[in-house]
Amino acid sequence: MSRTSNRADGDLVRDFLSVAGLLEEPRLAQLYTYFAREGEATVQNVMDNLDLAQGTAYSYVNRLVDAGVVEVTRESQPQRYTTCEIDLTVTTVAGDREYTITPALIDAVGRRETNADIDTYIDRHGVAGLATALTYAVGRERGEVTHRLMADDLDISPLAAEMILQALRPVVDEHYDIDESGAGLDEMDIDDISADDA
Repeated sequence: MSRTSNRADGDLVRDFLSVAGLLEEPRLAQLYTYFAREGEATVQNVMDNLDLAQGTAYSYVNRLVDAGVVEVTRESQPQRYTTCEIDLTVTTVAGDREYTITPALIDAVGRRETNADIDTYIDRHGVAGLATALTYAVGRERGEVTHRLMADDLDISPLAAEMILQALRPVVDEHYDIDESGAGLDEMDIDDISADDA
């Protein structure tokens, strides 16, 4: 679902609303991420691996198909599904910040239900803030930024910056190729942050 400027405005708005649904419902984001990770899967695979009841699994899959972010790859039973590419850039009105909705961001949102640090960060800074934090997390893993730089840039505490960077590390590891030689600029545990940082 990579979108360019030559598409009709109605198509872009519909696409944005479809993707926005993923960002508002962590379980849908988890399901999208599951299909993206597996490449192709059936509803039975979803039920088995995401521990969803049959009715819920079918309902969620149908919602993703209706939204245009998942498509049927095999019509015969059992039907198989895969994801459509998502790469949608959004510019926020406040602050003129721009962020791109990617499978990595959707994965991060999907982890909201199982990761309290991501959940808290979204509550405080919204999905746009999480997208920004994900950009810093990629930069950190590449050795380009530190948690203190992120904290200064975003006017948050160094502890909050470190916590979200740690929480997003598995997302970065899964979705980005990080050159091992650049990593390690700011490798530390949360326990290493002094009380002055909080």
